[in-house]
Amino acid sequence: MNNEAAMAAAAGSMLLFSVIGLIVGILVIVSEWRLFEKAGEPGWACIVPIYNAIVMLKIGGNPWYWVLLMFIPVINIIIGIMALQGFLKAYGRGDIGSVLLALFFPVIYFPYLAFSKNVQYVG
Repeated sequence: MNNEAAMAAAAGSMLLFSVIGLIVGILVIVSEWRLFEKAGEPGWACIVPIYNAIVMLKIGGNPWYWVLLMFIPVINIIIGIMALQGFLKAYGRGDIGSVLLALFFPVIYFPYLAFSKNVQYVG
């Protein structure tokens, strides 16, 4: 394989992964937008950094100042999982299985929560 063919293959691979990443990113944004609207919050809040976390904490019934704890290494992991659990509880899904699904398969689980008629915001 010559150098030009290798460069073309690398460029094609980068383009493919970029398009897949863009599609996944749009899917996650649309899903979060819908989840925020189900909770009575403005959907656009999901695309504003830091305010997104504050709104998620609010939906989950957690104090807003936890967002400050998310800037501390190691503690941010614990607070993030606790915030995610509170967020999922607001939709009736706060058990450990749901948290693990949201952590490891968010691209599948968040659209399910957002677009399923079986999932409602319970507060």
